[in-house]
Amino acid sequence: MNEMSKDQLQAWVVDLLAEMFELDKADLSAESNLYADLDIDSIDAVDLAVKLKQLTGKRLQPEVFKTIRTIGDVVDALAGMTEQAA
Repeated sequence: MNEMSKDQLQAWVVDLLAEMFELDKADLSAESNLYADLDIDSIDAVDLAVKLKQLTGKRLQPEVFKTIRTIGDVVDALAGMTEQAA
């Protein structure tokens, strides 16, 4: 996966969430809480983690994954993974 800016990462995560969970992209922002706002449950979250691993080739560490609450958190975690790899 090539380097993406945070804006590009966020657009990519929003697209992914909209596609996976049939959400309206217009409703998705960095502040959107995955659980409270988007109604994603723990099983959905695991599906998301698996999908992110498939698409990036990198596994989110469980301790990082547990801290993710918002779309912005997902973007930050992905940005952190690409920085580690660089």
